[in-house]
Amino acid sequence: MMGKILRVNLTTKQITEEAYPDRLARLFMGGAAAAVKLLYDEVDPRVDSLGPENKLIVSLGFLAGTPAPSASRVAFVAKSPLTGTVGYSNSGGYFPNELRATGVQALIIEGRAEAPVYLWIGDGRAEVRDAKDYWGLNTIDTQFYLQQSLHDGNIRVACIGPAGERLVKYAAIITERRAAGRKGMGTVMGAKNLKAIAVRGAQAVALADEAAFKEATRILHQAMKDSPALYHRFRNFGTAGNVELTVGQGDMPAKNFLEPAGEEYLPIGGQAGIGYRVRHFTCDQCPVLCAQVRAVTSGPYAGYASEGPEFESLYSLGSDMCIADMGACIALDRLCDELGLDTISYGATVAMAMECYERGILSRADVDGLDLKFGNHEAAFALLRKIAFREGVGDLLAEGARAAAERIGGDAPKYAMHVKGLEPPAYDPRGLKSMGLNYMTAFTGADHSRGHSEQEVFGIPVPQAVDRLAIEGKAALTIFNQDVGGAVKDSSMLCTFVARLALLPKNLGPALVADFWRAVQGYDVTPEEVVRVGERLTNVARVWNCRAGFTRADDTLPDRLMKEPLKTGASKGHVISPADRDRMLDEYYSLRGWDARGVPTPERLAALGLEALAADLPPRP
Repeated sequence: MMGKILRVNLTTKQITEEAYPDRLARLFMGGAAAAVKLLYDEVDPRVDSLGPENKLIVSLGFLAGTPAPSASRVAFVAKSPLTGTVGYSNSGGYFPNELRATGVQALIIEGRAEAPVYLWIGDGRAEVRDAKDYWGLNTIDTQFYLQQSLHDGNIRVACIGPAGERLVKYAAIITERRAAGRKGMGTVMGAKNLKAIAVRGAQAVALADEAAFKEATRILHQAMKDSPALYHRFRNFGTAGNVELTVGQGDMPAKNFLEPAGEEYLPIGGQAGIGYRVRHFTCDQCPVLCAQVRAVTSGPYAGYASEGPEFESLYSLGSDMCIADMGACIALDRLCDELGLDTISYGATVAMAMECYERGILSRADVDGLDLKFGNHEAAFALLRKIAFREGVGDLLAEGARAAAERIGGDAPKYAMHVKGLEPPAYDPRGLKSMGLNYMTAFTGADHSRGHSEQEVFGIPVPQAVDRLAIEGKAALTIFNQDVGGAVKDSSMLCTFVARLALLPKNLGPALVADFWRAVQGYDVTPEEVVRVGERLTNVARVWNCRAGFTRADDTLPDRLMKEPLKTGASKGHVISPADRDRMLDEYYSLRGWDARGVPTPERLAALGLEALAADLPPRP
């Protein structure tokens, strides 16, 4: 059954317990889906994202704390300091299941502490405690010394590093060596003077039907075993194996999206990564062991080790900055984790600065004497610390690509790759048209986690086979990926890779989530109703963003991706033109039941059981 909601007011240090609302559970099931609804209900979109009125919502899926494999994940939701949109990031590891073992299903953290604090949840109580001894520490030391001071090495910690303390706009929250990296959720913690959340629990999750739960778990394990990729490829290479795949397709970006990555970047791919691997690692209750712990044993970065880098980081720390050195990527990844930075936003922001430097928009004096040309990993490494501590030019680049380019001025904004302020991940939409439409319409900005197109990237023919380079049919496909993905991954919080590689090929996700929901909660639900959860999530977030001032004009791509066709590679000659954009948006809005402005209609909201939101819609013209 669902656990309790813990409301923590950091201003007053008051902590209260609340029952999990039955309607919230029935309509959103938990996880990120429920967290976004709580944000909608509790946070005015016009508040200062760094002010005490913003709230950080920490939310678990309904499978957290159960023996279900690959479900130990946690959502962090707040107004994003980077974009101003709904901000959402998630992470795995052991922290989520440990938090659920305290009896907590969600945290609502509000206000702002006068001095650094951490939240302790354990031993049947919750307390806001002094964190002055931990302020200034990196994320690895913070976790270690909290465990030492609390005399328990099994305490799990979610914390920020120096970047979050200094309000770098894309600061991450780190749990163990896993990052809830995107959209500045660590920045929100820093603005609240909240250094960490430490948890230790011993409560078991009560199941409504243990036999049904075991059967659903058996089906999930079998789907994982049947996947031709999950154990055989994913365990061996991790997400780094996507480098070889996307290089072959011509849709892995390089040089700030000026060109596609070619074979010169295979030295940072999955096959090359095997030579650096020292062990596998996993999240709690997951048999896949996908995490690749890689270590550098020679060269200038000898001694650095990282649980990764993941594919997205190999793009942002590698090809996007024209770095093809695995040792440098590992060191940059490790330092991002220690200092608490999102690897994607960091790399994309520096890539923008590198292009401005090479075009003469930024001088060497402007960048503190660094030779910030593409491929200079030593300069990138030095700049990373400057950004985390907001020193020199790092103070400028700590704002993210969009804001930094606006402050640089001149032609710089032309070279800032972003959608709604969020720097894009490792897929060039010119070669993946549904991914491009998802970047435009995802409520968080250019986000691969919202509506990732497995059909285009991996060739999975569900709901049907597609031509990745075609415009036709991509509105319906994007909606399918956003809603089904949102339902399967953002309510139960099942691991995205299990959902993609094991459940999607069998079109099994919604039915399995329905089975688990009945087994855990005792409520009857159909697969179609599960998909509605994903649709509700999209609509609630869309109305919130509309209230924040976002319009159809924000559903777009950088000019480079609409006006500069790829010049080489398997996607050569392709682009998403402004006409393509408008055509796809028109079809997408229509299929969603939204008006031509991209605003949900009262009729569609009512059909989803969200009729109360209609009062918040902007007036019709």
